[in-house]
Amino acid sequence: MADILSTGNQSSKTLILLAAGAGAPVTSAWMERMAGLLADAGLGVVRFDFSYMIAREDGGSRRPPPKAEKLVGEYEAAVATVRGRMGKGQRLLIGGKSMGGRVASLAAQSLFDAKAIAGLVCLGYPFHPPDKPDALRTAHLKTLTCPALIVQGERDPFGGRSEVDGYGLAPAIEVRWAVDGDHDFRARRGSGSTLAANMQAAAGSIRAFADGLARAVPP
Repeated sequence: MADILSTGNQSSKTLILLAAGAGAPVTSAWMERMAGLLADAGLGVVRFDFSYMIAREDGGSRRPPPKAEKLVGEYEAAVATVRGRMGKGQRLLIGGKSMGGRVASLAAQSLFDAKAIAGLVCLGYPFHPPDKPDALRTAHLKTLTCPALIVQGERDPFGGRSEVDGYGLAPAIEVRWAVDGDHDFRARRGSGSTLAANMQAAAGSIRAFADGLARAVPP
């Protein structure tokens, strides 16, 4: 695991730990922009890369990443590192972009049960591979009791609005929609929305989610 990257006020009442998607590091332009928006919204943001991405960035193999299940231990290690830096009264959310959010979702229930985290945030959850709508990655999302927020593009090829509304996700999961957004929340010209607007709205939804947890469960 690489060093933890910090953005925003690390003394904030809520910290959010994010991992990137399968194809880009947490220093990508998209992740930098989202981290900045979340910091502007008053959250302390921490980010990390999985070891396969670190090796890739160092000039190693560009083979596909390991299966998400094999990365859960690395995510749990990142949580332990961040919690070791947290002060009294702070709460931790975990999540990430695409595959990073999926790995976080696989770790979330046990971490929540252990009171290590307060909630889960997924930015563009890969409900299924593109063009394979029957290869669902939702089994664990049907029984999740950890509070969760998924921000999803309405026309995401990994699971758009017309599909996700019928998945029967657990009541603990809230879904917010990026208007006309694709997997990166980009909207088409003439749709009435933009990438910038969708990313800003996502940051606002995450802040509102964090505030709701704070009201429901004091630190």
